[in-house]
Amino acid sequence: MAIQSTVTRAESLVAHIQDRIAAGELAPGDRVGTRKELQEESGMARGTVIEAVRLLQDRGVITVRPGPGGGLFVAEPSSVVRLGRTLLTVEGDAAGVADAIAVREELEPLVTELAARHRTDTDVTDLRRLMTVLEDSAGDPEAFIRAVWDLHRRIVAVGPNQVLRETYLSLETYVEQHATRASRERSATNSEYFARRIDVHRALVDAIESGDPSRARAAAQAHAH
Repeated sequence: MAIQSTVTRAESLVAHIQDRIAAGELAPGDRVGTRKELQEESGMARGTVIEAVRLLQDRGVITVRPGPGGGLFVAEPSSVVRLGRTLLTVEGDAAGVADAIAVREELEPLVTELAARHRTDTDVTDLRRLMTVLEDSAGDPEAFIRAVWDLHRRIVAVGPNQVLRETYLSLETYVEQHATRASRERSATNSEYFARRIDVHRALVDAIESGDPSRARAAAQAHAH
């Protein structure tokens, strides 16, 4: 398989693998090979193959499994990523979504603490309004998670740290763009799930309204569990 193309050589290798998947030669879960095997089959340089693999991963086409028997495998059409007590079905880079959620959760205590320090009456009014929307969406997991995201976007807007705000919002946007469906964790009933999530978000808003940074940080840490 000697691949030549007018596009970049990495892109031509990407297209070749995607064509094999589209033709049914490779199905979800099938092993594509290793980087070394792809290099030998394609006749391309190691750096080109590494770039092609990166592109395929970024596009959610393949996953990489380490260890004996590992290598590059055709990704499943969708994966499930945990967001607190919520299960998100995502298309594409599930590992990237999980990483974005992990970083966002690390930022949450600082975001909430700053909101408590700097909130105004207008901020509190907006947060209470968004809490009402959140409560009203209970029963619909997808509407509920979007109401949660709207609330968190408003919380991060309260603080004065622009770098923190932009970083947090970029992570939030990344997760939203890849999520296709939201559902509750299987260990909880619908009523338990929604009641618990409403309680933790109400505690967040209460802590921000109190103006107590320590209480706000503690509420944010509880929110992640």
